[in-house]
Amino acid sequence: MSFLTISTSLNKSSRSLLLAREAHRLINQDHQAEFLDLRQIELPQCDGDQSAANENVDAVSKLIQNATCILLAAPIYNYAASSAAKNLIELTGRAWTDKTVGFICAAGGRSSYMSIMSLAGSLMLDFRCLIIPRFVYADSGAFSGDSITDQEVRARLEQLVQTAIKLDGVAIPQMP
Repeated sequence: MSFLTISTSLNKSSRSLLLAREAHRLINQDHQAEFLDLRQIELPQCDGDQSAANENVDAVSKLIQNATCILLAAPIYNYAASSAAKNLIELTGRAWTDKTVGFICAAGGRSSYMSIMSLAGSLMLDFRCLIIPRFVYADSGAFSGDSITDQEVRARLEQLVQTAIKLDGVAIPQMP
C-alpha cells in the first residue's frame, strides 16, 4: 500500500496541519508515506476548464494517483471542509478513483463533527473511494499552542492510522 497524507489548510498556524503531521509520523513508523502540504504548492481555483492543465495540478494528481490510501486533513470552516480541500478534489478528480480515504478534521467548536460527510459522500459516489468510517475530529480544546494535548484525539489518530494500515491489500472491486 502506498500512503499519502495531505494537509489542505492554507493557514500558517494550522491545527489540521499539526494533526496531519502526527498521522504522517505514525504511518512512517512502519510504512513509507508521502506528505503533501497545500501551503507549499500553488494550485489554481478550479474553473472546470483550463485549470486542470496547470503543471502543479498535474504533479499533485500524480501523487494522488500513485497512492492507494490517502489521509486528508482539512480545517472545518462554516460547517464544511475548507474550500482548499474541495478545490483540490475538483482539480484532481479522477486521480482519486478507487482510493482508500481517511479524514482528519480540525474545527473551532464541537458542532461541526458531521461536516466532512458531504466530501466523503462525493468521493465515495463519484470516485468509488473506500471511506474509512473512523475519522478524527478535533476542536480548539484539543490543542495548546503547537501541540496536540488531548489524549483522546491522539488515540483516535492512532486508530485511524491502524485502520488504514489494516486495509492494506483490501481490493476495491472494479466495475466492468
